[in-house]
Amino acid sequence: MSKLYTSITKRLQLFIEKQKMFFVATAPTDGRINLSPKGMDSFRVVNENKVLWLSVTGSGNETAAHLLENNRITIVFCAFDGAPNILRLYGKGKAIHPKDKEWKNLVSLFPKTPGARQIFEIDVESAQTSCGMSIPFYEYKGERNQLNDWAEEIGEEGIEDYWKEKNQISIDGFPTKILD
Repeated sequence: MSKLYTSITKRLQLFIEKQKMFFVATAPTDGRINLSPKGMDSFRVVNENKVLWLSVTGSGNETAAHLLENNRITIVFCAFDGAPNILRLYGKGKAIHPKDKEWKNLVSLFPKTPGARQIFEIDVESAQTSCGMSIPFYEYKGERNQLNDWAEEIGEEGIEDYWKEKNQISIDGFPTKILD
């Protein structure tokens, strides 16, 4: 049975904090929908209507482009162990970059992560739970370190070069403003 909330309750926050993986969905008004799995210790509940997600350098930068165009975002958490549950957070988001004044305070809420490129600040307008009874059980075995190892190996200058080459434009041709 689904239930709609106007904010993140304490129970929902505790559920979020236990999850090792979540999914981010955004879409431009005209173009491809982006749905990406995320991990690492990269999600924080700031208060009942605000969350943060620390985004690391990746092959694309669709979320940034989509949020610039229309700022709609959905975050999904699924229980892969314990009681079945699916939680969706619906909101409006914006990217905060390392050059922005808010960056230093916000990034301090996360572990030091090589290749961090944006913090997405999301104003949560509503949350919805649903049963999740069809979601299979999975066993968490640990984090993958390849992305962090790669980012440390190429260093900050290499990361910026990668952003210039791969992260400035979405696959639909929308700007991400990662270097503006």
